[in-house]
Amino acid sequence: MLTAGDHAQTAQDFLAASQPEFAAGDRLQASEKLWGAAAHAIMAAAIAAGRRPGSHAALKDAAEWLADEHHDPMLEYGFAAAEKFHRNFYHDHMEDFELESDRPKVHDLVHRTLALLRQN
Repeated sequence: MLTAGDHAQTAQDFLAASQPEFAAGDRLQASEKLWGAAAHAIMAAAIAAGRRPGSHAALKDAAEWLADEHHDPMLEYGFAAAEKFHRNFYHDHMEDFELESDRPKVHDLVHRTLALLRQN
């Protein structure tokens, strides 16, 4: 079973791996890696708080809980952006402007969430 630290490292790895995928024009893999980075970051913070989300719905609940717990609505907004990339992996429906405007939101989510781990 992965630890909070394992999930945090995976989040960082996926976030970094998304950049060359976007640069190469592979929107599907880049989108899935952004989603993976967000999901693993949320899992890391949830596990550190004694929760273990095991489904997409549980991840969303964990993101909402973290946003409320830390008075940081940007966590919830970032997770919503990450969900768009998750759907994009299956449907390739995001416009170029969405890809560009929502990528920083997911990066911010991952960085904010992993910073919560360093606070504990």
